[in-house]
Amino acid sequence: MSTESELFRNRAELDHEAGAAATLDSVRDRHLRSEAAWKAMAERSERVAEARVRNEQAKQDAQALG
Repeated sequence: MSTESELFRNRAELDHEAGAAATLDSVRDRHLRSEAAWKAMAERSERVAEARVRNEQAKQDAQALG
């Protein structure tokens, strides 16, 4: 099972390849903008997942002390 961020990174790679193959400037630019957006979503998704893990660990630590 792939994670959300992996999906986003795969889509970014597809847009990168499509942009590299594009002959029209406007199409290439559209794919490059899309690639950047997918990469940003992947990074945001990874930060959220990391924060979720930290928050869950903090809850478990608080319960162990409490």
